[in-house]
Amino acid sequence: MTTPLTARDRAKAERADALLTEAARLFAERGYSGVSLEDIGTAVGVSGPAVYRHFAGKQALLGAVLVKVSEDLVSGGTRVCSEAVTTDDRIRALIRFHVDFALGKADVIRVHDRDLAHLSSEDHAEVRRLQREYIDLWIAALAPVHEAPADELRMRVQACFGLINSTPHSTRAASRSKQSTAALLSSMALAALVA
Repeated sequence: MTTPLTARDRAKAERADALLTEAARLFAERGYSGVSLEDIGTAVGVSGPAVYRHFAGKQALLGAVLVKVSEDLVSGGTRVCSEAVTTDDRIRALIRFHVDFALGKADVIRVHDRDLAHLSSEDHAEVRRLQREYIDLWIAALAPVHEAPADELRMRVQACFGLINSTPHSTRAASRSKQSTAALLSSMALAALVA
């Protein structure tokens, strides 16, 4: 049996989540080097030194942002795969899941694209391990559709990610609704995967 969280524990967890959200936003806007712990703390209403109560430093905060999103992708991808009945359902569910991620977590995609090199070696290795695990979910879903070597399936999956993940860079000022953007991306991703 787990012990229920106290109000203080909940507040601490909420503050850590707020720090992760604001760090991702600020890193996306200014880049890792253009943001200080003071900037991140101010964004959530605490001093820069108070951030150390939650994270060992700016690099640890960046690591927490990118490791958490990678864990979320693996757990979400695993969930949608397990809920799907057919191969087609599984592929479409993964696409919907990833499109929703890309449209909802654009800041994190920008941070990953630009600031991955600033991670500690441990966090970098963990992010890469989780990314391989996520890609493997997609390869397993795609394998029944294509009798192709794993490296070709991997290339299809990574090209699909490139298509979907480029969206945060190109749709910021777009006049399309999120729903129509999601529908267009989903149909393009499916076509790319099964071509």
